[in-house]
Amino acid sequence: MTQYDLFQADAFTAEVFKGNPAAVMPLEAWLPDETLQAIAIENNLAETAYVIRRGEGRYDLRWFTPGAEVDLCGHATLATAHILCTELGEQHEEITFSTRSGDLIVSRDGGKYVMNFPAYLNREEAIDQIDLIEQATGVRPLEVWSDAFLLAVLPDAQTVRSLTPDIFRIQQIRHHAHDGCLLVTAPGDEGFDFVSRFFAPGVGIPEDPVTGSAHCMTAPYWGEKLGKTELSAFQASPRGGKVQCTVQGDRVILRGQAVTYLRGRISF
Repeated sequence: MTQYDLFQADAFTAEVFKGNPAAVMPLEAWLPDETLQAIAIENNLAETAYVIRRGEGRYDLRWFTPGAEVDLCGHATLATAHILCTELGEQHEEITFSTRSGDLIVSRDGGKYVMNFPAYLNREEAIDQIDLIEQATGVRPLEVWSDAFLLAVLPDAQTVRSLTPDIFRIQQIRHHAHDGCLLVTAPGDEGFDFVSRFFAPGVGIPEDPVTGSAHCMTAPYWGEKLGKTELSAFQASPRGGKVQCTVQGDRVILRGQAVTYLRGRISF
């Protein structure tokens, strides 16, 4: 029986029990994909991140939901950087993660982490999905766009905050590469530029509490609408989380905090 260290951190928050929890598991070599997926299922969190050190300030990083490996995950990247810096002795101010979405750079800025991610800019109208989204959410979207995610623009922040969608109907939505996932957004309230929520039953997550990668689509969208490059966002899930976004051409800079919740060991 082999033992492995396992950490859990809440990302995009400075308080435990808020933001988005992610498990972080450091490895020396990749385990079989079936094992990585089984651990993610056992953890039953939105994401489990697996990280391998490859050199000075450089790591390989992969992310698994309970349902699948994913191409990009913001909150688990933030959680991983936090665990490396606070628990595993990483001293570099800048960390480079090699991932399925290319190199992702995370730097430290005081008590926050700054993540340099690709922007999702190739939006296409998806008006054929409006009726399906209305059936799933009970609200008719003003606009629907397709890129990395299916993005539905709703009338106002309160509609987003109070939404009680039919998760089964969302899971039945089939559109390009993001089957069974839906990102909803609206102009912000309470001092935020925009609000959002993310439902991903297609990959085993009924609602993701705070989704960094979703802001790679919402930040450019609202940046164009509002004529801004610096935006303050709130993901209005029950746990909630704040994300500071900067749009820089084909990149989005995301800033957030994280806090460690769990330090443990697993064995199998």
